[in-house]
Amino acid sequence: MKKADMKVYRDRLVDLRARLRGDVTSMTHAALRKGGADGASSSSMPIHMAELGSENYEQEFTLSLLANEEDRLGMIEMALQRIEGGEYGQCEQCEGVIPKARLNAIPYTPVCIKCAESRDQRAPLD
Repeated sequence: MKKADMKVYRDRLVDLRARLRGDVTSMTHAALRKGGADGASSSSMPIHMAELGSENYEQEFTLSLLANEEDRLGMIEMALQRIEGGEYGQCEQCEGVIPKARLNAIPYTPVCIKCAESRDQRAPLD
């Protein structure tokens, strides 16, 4: 891949990383607030068990989203490392070229479409 192309992808990844970090920060604050870690008074405590269940569900959902965003941030960091090492755009499994269309859609992907499909087919269903 040309250096000019790598710079475009690097800039895109840096922007995406900054946006995700902001999202993670705001979700973390929201999850902590709902959990009462911000010193909320007891008057905001739900009175009905259904309210408590809803709040617990929302907090678990937010924590699940946080885990996904943290995973994506890790993948972005690894992609930036591949750019620095000159290996960006090369599939980690088959060492083939990852098409630009795929990199435009998922700039942090470490694998080509064929390898991603074969990995998805091998993944166990829950």
